[in-house]
Amino acid sequence: MTSSPQNAASRRGLPLAAVTVGTATLLSLSGVAHADPDDLDIDELTARADELEETYDGELLQFTEIKDRVDEAEEVLVDLEERLESSRTGVSGIAAARYKSDGFDPALQIVFSSEPEDMFADAATVTYLGDSQAEQISDLIDLRDEQAEVTEELQGELSEASDLIDTLEEQREEVADRIAEYEEEQVPETPGDGSIPESAQGGGWDQTQPRMAAIRDEIIMEFGAPFPVGCWRPSADDHGDGRACDFMMSANGGAPTEANRQLGTQIADYGIANADRLGIKYIIWEQQIWQSTSRQWTYMNDRGDLTQNHYDHVHVSSY
Repeated sequence: MTSSPQNAASRRGLPLAAVTVGTATLLSLSGVAHADPDDLDIDELTARADELEETYDGELLQFTEIKDRVDEAEEVLVDLEERLESSRTGVSGIAAARYKSDGFDPALQIVFSSEPEDMFADAATVTYLGDSQAEQISDLIDLRDEQAEVTEELQGELSEASDLIDTLEEQREEVADRIAEYEEEQVPETPGDGSIPESAQGGGWDQTQPRMAAIRDEIIMEFGAPFPVGCWRPSADDHGDGRACDFMMSANGGAPTEANRQLGTQIADYGIANADRLGIKYIIWEQQIWQSTSRQWTYMNDRGDLTQNHYDHVHVSSY
């Protein structure tokens, strides 16, 4: 058991190695302990998500993005822990050097028995500590605080992922029933057959599934299409299944005009208002995803450009 500040002075007779190890142990208490991996395990959550793949699309996209953030946070923590270990070793050396020269000085004991958040303030009052030693202690505290922040973010992401998977598992039967109902329904005739202008017809137009084609044409007839609407393309997502279309609000990856940005919002709002009637599964617009199951917008990770973040087009997927 680590010595408390009250009885640390009584350990003066211990060997140097014991004091050094004890000091390192004391400093290690300033770090934030990781949550028990048995409680929240991203690999287990991923396996559960894989089992939901046939039922969900947009919701699993949300989980995948959380997982990416979890993986990134875990990589940062590994680096921080390595730097913390090195920093603690250096700070422990300050205590070891003092002990080796003249014993565990009471003034130095104040520094190493302080609460972590007070450690540097106390160190600054110990006049025989040089600037480099004070800087070592300051760096340790900064690393400790950064580790605490990243750990808190990581636990928050894991909790969000766990809650999402729990919810999806609870709703799986309901969603499966909804999908079956849509599959049994007679898909409405494509309202725009023969009346959609060629200027609105983008890639994969003819390979679009009937329900998505009906959604696509109704939206075009309602709002027009300032740029070609792209649908099927060879990809491992709803586009590859012919169940998604991109309603472009600009060309060549540029930012839409304000008028077209408002048009994109109108199209997204129309899709939400008519999602159940049309069989819309999810909508992505301006780095947010709306899902027919959750009925709310959720922000997505930054993918790097206007197109990947869906600022230049509205993505609509159907059941």
